Amino acid sequence: MKVKRIVYNITASNPSEADQFYAAIFGLDVVMDHGWLRTYSSGETMTTQVSVASEGGSGTPVPDLSIEVDNLDAALERVQNQNIEIEYGPVSEPWGVRRFYIRDPFGKLINVLQHE
Repeated sequence: MKVKRIVYNITASNPSEADQFYAAIFGLDVVMDHGWLRTYSSGETMTTQVSVASEGGSGTPVPDLSIEVDNLDAALERVQNQNIEIEYGPVSEPWGVRRFYIRDPFGKLINVLQHE
């Protein structure tokens, strides 16, 4: 048996509120919309991963979700244009990533990162 996909589900009373964050900030497309469930995708093929952590690194809290981007500065600009508070960073970490933390509209802590 092989795991084909892992999906992270976020509880929301109004799933369309995710558009302003996941579509506007990260450019993700709605690939499925049942009203009660909306799925966003970049269309990229991804490796299946599950991370288990006691901290988020550098003494930060463990993020609920990590989103790797190809241009952290562009993501940062979009976040700033939406007046989203940055909770940590941006910072270059000793393990070779540059990142910052923000919260999505549902309170989930998001680690936005780019490998350096």
